[in-house]
Amino acid sequence: MIQIENVYKSFTLHNQGGAEIPVMAGASLRVSPGECVALTGNSGAGKSTLMRMIYGNYLAQSGRILVGGTDVASAAPREIIALRRKTLGHVSQFLRVVPRVPTLEVVAEPLRALGRPRAEALGRARDLLSRLNIPETLWGLSPTTFSGGEQQRVNIARGFAHPYPALLLDEPTASLDAMNRETVLALIEEAKARGAAIVGIFHDAPARDRVADRVMDVAAFTPAKAA
Repeated sequence: MIQIENVYKSFTLHNQGGAEIPVMAGASLRVSPGECVALTGNSGAGKSTLMRMIYGNYLAQSGRILVGGTDVASAAPREIIALRRKTLGHVSQFLRVVPRVPTLEVVAEPLRALGRPRAEALGRARDLLSRLNIPETLWGLSPTTFSGGEQQRVNIARGFAHPYPALLLDEPTASLDAMNRETVLALIEEAKARGAAIVGIFHDAPARDRVADRVMDVAAFTPAKAA
């Protein structure tokens, strides 16, 4: 479902004479349906860079990044949009939504974008918000007014609303209390059971040990070690 082949990435420092800084070389990874691979490595090793390349936020200079048959490294913008709508979900550390949109609508939006009936989409949103202990009194309010922990849980609910065949998880259990952490881990296990291919960053080692089938140290793909 997710296949990375010999990916190279560098950044150009335009304010320093166009100097090119290689950050990743020879990155390769295969994630099968129902499998969770955790990215590990010290800060700055390239975990987030690799995740952003898989999602299409960063462009790889060479190599292939196949998600459900689409090569993210060479796909047109419209193909990336379609991939994110149907196939590739992403739970980031930060909630980015249009202000004043009610929380229930925010969580239901991925299903509505796929043309699912409004009642079905809102029902799924209610189920997830309840599981993640967001009080019903807040569902009609914009999540931009919520605490950091509440926003994180809304973000998780939105990311799991549609049964994406592939998922990217960036610190999904960070700063959660024990009860909500357990709920998130259960959601990940349910996604694996239905066949989702998952790539995640987990600084929560016990959470990583529970849901990850294997780990990949991205430091192996820093240019100094790839040479």
